[in-house]
Amino acid sequence: MKLQTDFSLKPYNTFGMDVKARLFARFDTVPELQELLQMPELEQEPKLILGGGSNLLLTKDFDGVVLLNGIKGIEKVREDQEHVYLQVGGGEVWHDFVLKTLDLNLGGVENLSLIPGTVGAAPLQNIGAYGVELKDVFEQLEAVSINSGQIKSFTADACRFGYRESVFKNELKGQYIVTHVTFRLQKKHKLNTSYGAISTTLQEMQVQQPTIQHVSAAVCQIRRSKLPDPKQIGNAGSFFKNPEIPLAQYEDLQKQHPDIPSYPVSETTVKVPAGWLIEQCGWKGKMLGNYGVHKNQALVLVNYGGAKGEQIRQLAYDVIQSVEEKFGIKLSPEVNII
Repeated sequence: MKLQTDFSLKPYNTFGMDVKARLFARFDTVPELQELLQMPELEQEPKLILGGGSNLLLTKDFDGVVLLNGIKGIEKVREDQEHVYLQVGGGEVWHDFVLKTLDLNLGGVENLSLIPGTVGAAPLQNIGAYGVELKDVFEQLEAVSINSGQIKSFTADACRFGYRESVFKNELKGQYIVTHVTFRLQKKHKLNTSYGAISTTLQEMQVQQPTIQHVSAAVCQIRRSKLPDPKQIGNAGSFFKNPEIPLAQYEDLQKQHPDIPSYPVSETTVKVPAGWLIEQCGWKGKMLGNYGVHKNQALVLVNYGGAKGEQIRQLAYDVIQSVEEKFGIKLSPEVNII
């Protein structure tokens, strides 16, 4: 555990933004984190917690301390007739954890395969994909208070999970660092193959009786076909949330745009794919020098190399404005802009 100065964050954010932290330290245990938080020279410093840096757009140097979560470990804490409960370190790579559950033949997170980032960051925005959200398998988490250094446990209710939301993005934003997450995983698998192209992909794979391993492989294949690899092209995955709008507004839009897709949320609300809205506004594949909108998925903003975070942020705002002007729907970024 060493405090470093003028530290480059380029390797620690998937957009590949070449910005620096005035101070930087990595912690690999809870006591190390508590020791860092108690250092007098860090007490008043603004703090940014990094995991995989995959849901982040850095627009400038960070004038404070960046703390990198390196806590590892996957441990079975209990078991009952239907479930196995695994406690996972916040610094574990999310997809590595998914692969471990597949090795153990435990179901629940196979639809969340290949999502970038770390386990500690996953509850903050209640990650989700292909009909499954983190809250569906969440048992509890442990977090350290940045102000007091004390450890606190949070149940699912306390986390107040919503669509890409949690209490940690709202009332408790910037107040806690997630150190461990406990997941409730299935011994008897309940496959979810109805969302997106999973069923079609399984058919193409000639799988007639799918397992959780097959579903994970299908999800990985779909994601790789749609989304650019951050190691090759800088990006943070889906930049925008899929907006939820009143049914009456959707029906009005449907009259003007008969092919507008939707997914029911409730009797009075529907979800409209943000990628479709953005594509209709002509953004898909648009290049602005060394950055732009990905050619295969309009939800993804990309840095082809050397772009500035401020340029990506302005592009996001331009996309939001054009969608609002055309459809009357205001998109919200899923990515944290700093």
